[in-house]
Formats: sequence, C-alpha cells, structure tokens
Amino acid sequence: MKRARQHWRMYLFVVPGLLFFVVFAYLPMLGNLAAFQDYSPYLGFGGSPWIGLANFQRLITDPDVIHAVGNTLKLSLLQIVFAFPVPIALAILLNSLAAPGVRRLLQSIVYLPHFISWVIVISIWQQVLGGTGVVSKLLGTNVMSNPDTFGLLITSQVIWKDSGWGTIIFFAALTTIPSELYESAAVDGANAWRRILHVTLPGLLPVIMLLLVLRLGDVLTVGFEQIYLQYNSVGSGAAEVLDTFVYFRGVVGSDWGFSTAVGLVKGVVATILVLGANSLSKRFGTEGVF
Repeated sequence: MKRARQHWRMYLFVVPGLLFFVVFAYLPMLGNLAAFQDYSPYLGFGGSPWIGLANFQRLITDPDVIHAVGNTLKLSLLQIVFAFPVPIALAILLNSLAAPGVRRLLQSIVYLPHFISWVIVISIWQQVLGGTGVVSKLLGTNVMSNPDTFGLLITSQVIWKDSGWGTIIFFAALTTIPSELYESAAVDGANAWRRILHVTLPGLLPVIMLLLVLRLGDVLTVGFEQIYLQYNSVGSGAAEVLDTFVYFRGVVGSDWGFSTAVGLVKGVVATILVLGANSLSKRFGTEGVF
C-alpha cells in the first residue's frame, strides 16, 4: 500500500484493464445463478424459482449433452494432435532460412489468414471445396457437407488460418537459444536434424509446455463461430459441440437454466484441466503457467 501511494500515477494505468475484466469477465459470472433456477428472463433472478441441482441432473442424463461432449473432445483431440505442432515446425523451418528477405516475406504470407474473419474463411473454402468448387468436382463429392470428414475439415481450417500467427511466440523463443549451442553441436558433428532435435526442441520445450497447458484448458472449446457457420451443411450429428449446444438450447430454445448449467460445468472442467496440466508440466521439469 505504501508503494501504491507513492506511485499512484503508475497504478492508474492498471485501472482500464482492471475495469475491463470486472465488467466483461467477473460480473457476468453472477449469471451462473441461473444454473440453479428455472430461469426466465421475464422474471429475472429474483422472480425465477430455485430448483437446486435439477439442471445438473438433467445434464448427466441428457443424450444430446453426451453427444455434444463426444464431438467436442473428438475435434479438440484432432486439433491438439495435428494443428498444435504445425506452428512449431513452421517456426523452425522459417528460422532456418538463410535469406532474411525471403524469411520476412514468407512470415507475412503465413500471418495474413489470421486477420481474415471466419465468415470470409468459410466462404473461401466453400468456393474451393464446396459443391461447385474445383476440388469437389475432381473428387466427385462435396467435401464441405461430408459429416465423415468434418473433423479433418475443421482442423485443416484451423491450421490454415492460425498456424502462421502461432509462430510468433516460437520465433521469440528461438531467439533466446544461445548460438554457441548450435556451434558446439556442429563442431561435434551434429547435422541439421540433430541440431533441431537436441538443441532447438529442448530450448522450445518450456514454451511448448506452457501453450499446451493453456490449450488443454480450452479442450472443451473448439470455436463456436467456425462450427456455427458450417452447422447446417453437415448437420448436428457431426457439428454439435458444447458451444453450439448451449446456444441452440439456451438462446434459441429458451432453456436458460439448463444451458447455463452446461456452461458452468464446462468452465469447472476447464479449470481442473489447467490445474492438472500445469502440475504435470512441472513434474517434467518446466515452470508451467503458475
């Protein structure tokens, strides 16, 4: 408090960010009270009847929730296995380029898709892989409306859109690896692949574990907007995830209490996963998130 009084002008810079989280993160958490009510927006929290844990009991037995959880975990697993390593490999590849001009050009190219909205991304993919797209005509099938390949389609879109942006963190981590380690490895006869295996990857391991912990915390979140825009093309059997379930059951179906209970359980599970993954990362010798 003494330091705060001495440097109160500097602490004023914290106020806008603090207000942002209070207004948009902490105050909305009070809405979780609806999970314990038969909530009606016309009656409000004070007038809606309390029903205890009834919504959570429905959550366990509702087959639609179980189906949405299964699809969510399937898509998350695909993204962790296939999409998560791509920025690492891309950063190592671009960093190995000798010509700085070529490196900057390729970096700019792979960054660009991140700044395109999902609406435009889906439109582009629809033009290429949709019913009238070039690829669909060659394959004789509409890739964008095939439920069997929807998981791979979603993962491919995530790789195309966000892998370039994800390389920024790994580029920063690569600059912290001492060049003497590469020189020593080269003197010892290590070729390029061995230098990557024994110098680069161990140097990136703390950052990789940090991002993996954060990704595991979002294992039940696979991107509402991306999936919602393609929901009607493949149907609920392949595209129903927890985020779309909460939207359709709560906002569209007006089952506010039940959808809030689903969202609350999702947040609790995500917190447990982050804590568990963080503890596990520390056992592997990294610092973790906290």
